[in-house]
Amino acid sequence: MPLDQVDVDVMEKTDGKEMSFFEHLEELRWHLIRSFIAIIIGAILIFISGSFFFDNVVFWPKNEDFLTYKAACWISNELGLGDAACFSPPEFNLITLKLEEMFVTHLKVSVMAGFILAFPYVFWEIWRFIGPGLKANERRYTKGIVFVCSFLFFTGVAFGYFIISPFAITFLVGYDISAEVVPNIQLSSFVSSITIFSIPAGVVFQLPIVIFFLSKIGLVSSEGMKKYRRHAFIAILLLAALITPPDVVTQFFIGLPLYILYELSITIAKRVEKKDRDKEHELTKL
Repeated sequence: MPLDQVDVDVMEKTDGKEMSFFEHLEELRWHLIRSFIAIIIGAILIFISGSFFFDNVVFWPKNEDFLTYKAACWISNELGLGDAACFSPPEFNLITLKLEEMFVTHLKVSVMAGFILAFPYVFWEIWRFIGPGLKANERRYTKGIVFVCSFLFFTGVAFGYFIISPFAITFLVGYDISAEVVPNIQLSSFVSSITIFSIPAGVVFQLPIVIFFLSKIGLVSSEGMKKYRRHAFIAILLLAALITPPDVVTQFFIGLPLYILYELSITIAKRVEKKDRDKEHELTKL
């Protein structure tokens, strides 16, 4: 069965009868169990990869050969700016302060990466439980939602990893208050930072989907979002300034995709409103 379809018969009925509250709870429990198993399978795959995943994914943003550093320098030279936009992270060592820190960090990274890998399946399981509660016309509007949400999630994670992480690492590690301070970063702190910069970005990129549903139930409108567009723009600039070094170029690279998401959300809200008006117009003719 395709990931964007819901098995309504299984979810809504049991032997031709509506499912009771406890039957719904039991169904939810099995959806969560299957989701948990998928995450564990992904975590096991990451865990057994060992140092390969850490060296080539987790620690990659601290190295000069990271894709973003090379791309920024290439773009700078192509625009005739020389090395003006080139940047790279300062050298620093990763250290552990606790006996179990490396093992615990390995486990945490494996589980978080396992969740990222299993996200499409996890969301599908959740949607199989939620979807049948929608009306037939509402399910029609949500066709392909698993694919869309998964795409937005992976795009957001990639944005956080390739854009936010390198700028944040360069700024935070390179922040200098005294020559006496030598950067030796704790392993768990570095991993937590990479996680905070990446996974939440995948959640933020779900904004168009959230706006779609809020528009359907009338909590937000395209006109309201247009009215507060300037406020949203200022908020996005402030967010970009907080997570990037204090220069216009990096803030632009961070803020632009977030603002595009906001504008896309306005377009989505407008389309939802138009469809609702057309439907009401058809009903008035009957």
